Amino acid sequence: MNLIIDAGNTSVKLAIFKKTEIIHLESVAAYDFVAAVKIIFKNYPKIQFAIISSVGALSKEQMNVLAIFCEVHELSNTSKVPFKNSYASPQTLGVDRLALATAAFYFNPHHNNLIIDAGTCITYDMLNDFDEYLGGAISPGMQMRYNAMHNQTAKLPLLEKVELFDYIGNTTENCMHSGVVNGVILEIDGLIDLYKSRFKDLTIILTGGDTLFLSKRLKNTIFADSKFLLKGLNYLLEYNKH
Repeated sequence: MNLIIDAGNTSVKLAIFKKTEIIHLESVAAYDFVAAVKIIFKNYPKIQFAIISSVGALSKEQMNVLAIFCEVHELSNTSKVPFKNSYASPQTLGVDRLALATAAFYFNPHHNNLIIDAGTCITYDMLNDFDEYLGGAISPGMQMRYNAMHNQTAKLPLLEKVELFDYIGNTTENCMHSGVVNGVILEIDGLIDLYKSRFKDLTIILTGGDTLFLSKRLKNTIFADSKFLLKGLNYLLEYNKH
């Protein structure tokens, strides 16, 4: 069994894989990480390996606790990957994006893949049919856009995404919802169209916390999998065992 840890900007996901199947998944706040790890190893003592992908939510001390229980691979830019990385500054490439490209490599090898991760930020990652990672784009996620309008103005309220019934807002709150929701949808569809104009037979994979909300609103055909990053991390752990 493998323990997969995705420490994002807002929470920490812990998944247990038995080969390629997820048999346990939970999300905890960073301050609960050590307690969650102790419970997991009490309930699943056969876990032998773990991988950590962290963008800063966990301290070094917290990650060191994990090494007491099993062998740990901390994902970094020096980790082995199964594809050619043509990113111009690989030392600055987020490890979450390495995991997404790896998941695409195993999910749809030797094809053009655009992976869109709609989370705190929205990332776009392109893996072409030569299994070459090219890069992509980064933009603010939905909640970040709401936060920015609230934090950088005097009177706009702090909102969270809701179902829209008309793109013409008739209140300030509805106008904000329309700007954020439609802005994100049109951005994603527009970028997909740009990539489609360059790469034939393009497979679009949508993942991240806003997957469910966005998947039914996009005009482009997509493959939606909210656990795509975790699967990529599991593949990377297996790849780096050898």
